[in-house]
Order: sequence, then C-alpha cells, then structure tokens
Amino acid sequence: MSERKIVKCVVWDLDGTIWDGILLENTVSKLKDNILAIIQELDNRGILQSIASKNEYCSAIQQLKKFNIDQYFLYPQIGWGPKSDSILKIAESINIHIDSIAFIDDQEFELEEVSFSHSEVLCLNANCVNEILDMPEFWPSFITADSKMRRKMYQDDILRKKEEEQYKGAKESFLKTLQMELTLSPAIESDLQRVEELTVRTHQLNSTGQTYSYDELKAMITSEHYLLYVAELEDKFGTYGKVGLMLIEKKPDMWILKLLLTSCRVVSRGVGSVMLTYLLQYAKSQGAPLLAEFVPTDRNRMMYIAYKLAGFHECGQNGSVVLLRYSSNNVPSLPPYIKVVLPTVF
Repeated sequence: MSERKIVKCVVWDLDGTIWDGILLENTVSKLKDNILAIIQELDNRGILQSIASKNEYCSAIQQLKKFNIDQYFLYPQIGWGPKSDSILKIAESINIHIDSIAFIDDQEFELEEVSFSHSEVLCLNANCVNEILDMPEFWPSFITADSKMRRKMYQDDILRKKEEEQYKGAKESFLKTLQMELTLSPAIESDLQRVEELTVRTHQLNSTGQTYSYDELKAMITSEHYLLYVAELEDKFGTYGKVGLMLIEKKPDMWILKLLLTSCRVVSRGVGSVMLTYLLQYAKSQGAPLLAEFVPTDRNRMMYIAYKLAGFHECGQNGSVVLLRYSSNNVPSLPPYIKVVLPTVF
C-alpha cells in the first residue's frame, strides 16, 4: 500500500459535524466539542479548509459568522448538489490535486458518495474528528512561516482574482497594476524548511518531481558545486511568500539546472519564466553553457512546455531524465510588468 500524501485541504460538512443540530430545523445551538481548537490547529499547520454542505447558502454563512469561524474556510460550497461535485470545485479553485483533500462528514451516505466519485479523497466520519490532529496525513514535515500565513495568502489571491475578472485590458497590463516584486536570493539555512516543503508539496510546476531532505539541502548550500536560489513574491495585496526555487549544479564545463519549481499559486504570474530568464542571463555572463534536466511525471507537462518556450531543446536522455540545452546566443529580457530584486552575488 502506497504512503498517503499529506493533506493540503480539509473539507467539512456542517450539520452534525462542525456544529450540533440541523440548520434548516433551527436546532443549531453550539459548535461541536473541541471543533474550534481543531480548526485553529489545522490552520496553524498550513492546512487549508473549506465547506461542502447541503444547506441554504446565506443561512449557513450567517451561522458560520455567528460562531466567528467563517474566515477559516476558502471557497465554501453550500447548496443542494452532490458533495463530490463540491469537492471537485474546491480542488479546482485552490488549484490542488484531489488526492490531497480530506472530507469529514457525519453521514455515511455522503462519505460513500464522495469516495465512489473520488477514490483518492481521504473520507473520514465526523465521529473520529478528535483523532485527526494525531494522524500522519495531517502532520506536515515542518510548520514554517509560510505555512502559518497560507490561508491569508489564498484569501489575498481571491481579491486578486476578483480584480482581474473586472479588469478591461490585456493580461500584461493587468499584471503591471499588481506592482509585483520578485526577490531572488541564495538560500540560507533558515529557508530550508520552506524549501523542503516546496519540493514535497509542489507537483504540477516541478521540473523533475524530485524531493530533497533538509540535510541534503543544507549540504548543497555549503557546497561550491551547487547554487540554490529561492524566489519570494509580493504585490499590492500582500506577500505570496516563498514561491519558487532553482537548484543548479556547477560543473567545470557547464551548469545543469537540476530543479526548477514554482508554487501553483503563481502559475498565472509568470514567475517561473522570470526565474529562468534571469538564470539564462547569469549563466551567459559567467560563460557557462546551461543544460536543464526534466523528468516527466503525470502532472508536470507544463514545465516541459515552459523549457521549450524558453528556447531549450532536447539533447539527450539518461534513463528517465530528459536533458535540454539552451544554445541560443540571444537571451530574453526580463518582462516589464514585474520588478526583480537580485542578490548581489548574481
């Protein structure tokens, strides 16, 4: 049996799960015992939370506000459709794979309906809710500063999406209005927990699917043979946190980009392209030919396309590792819609 992934989002039922009673029957009296502490601890661990409930939307939101817990739930799905559909909409809205969702409900029928449609979802009966904080699926390897801010960063992103939907004009013009600032810096030891977390959590925008342990990363940042850079993004709405990394192996006759990775939260911001452009500029200034490694997975096709669009071409293969080379003498310029803050060593 394969090891289950760490849960990225918990989807809660309401009646009989988060609170005692049934909202439509006006019998809701209080939150379930210990439920607030569980919600708050999941939030502290950086695990996102949402709602899939068969209820009247406005009444349910009003009740959540009455208990002062509405702020914990992203993209709540409250209505009368199948909860399997609600969970799919939540996964799409957050931009995570459905296998990183846990669903908690007090009704066995609802659990079975979701499990039948989405066998990858971890379905749990509400009667075991007091046990979930001790389950390994709910324990990330590290709880970082970015973890504790994760919900806030997603809430900021909801505001960005609303503004983008209302914006009339070209996408690049909209990106310029965000006043984005991307900071690239060499990783230091205090970054490594977040760097490890990124390699574990990021699957779609990960060029190799490779994960690295804290100890491996620590050895790399002290080695003259590796460069490890971390990207942090902020805009007028707030910080996205540390959202990307590049790992480069420096060989005597070439540099090899071992890993290019960005969070799915910044897929529409062009962060990966900006990071790659700057690395191309830096490698050229050092007279270093640049190769990149790509390992295809069931989710990272987008990264191969990114390399091809940037001007890389396949030049060989070593087992499952596809080698790509950048051979053009023309290195693109950084885009005008984003300010890039660079480390002095670049």
